[in-house]
Amino acid sequence: MPKTVNIHQAKTHLSKIVDEVASGREVIIAKAGKPVARLVPLAKVAAPKKLGQLKGKVRVPDDFNAPLSSEELALFE
Repeated sequence: MPKTVNIHQAKTHLSKIVDEVASGREVIIAKAGKPVARLVPLAKVAAPKKLGQLKGKVRVPDDFNAPLSSEELALFE
């Protein structure tokens, strides 16, 4: 349930209200008892992926793409 505050409260306690919104709560701002604005948290932006983070930490065997033996193929059937 969103919290509703009047404009005077919003001006007086803006920092506190922004902290509440940042923690995930929705706040409605009302003027003369009528809702006029809604404050909602921004969607979190995913950090861009960095390529090459595992360079030197993972080793791919030389025979990685070699055909499977008949015994190994039989395990999949």
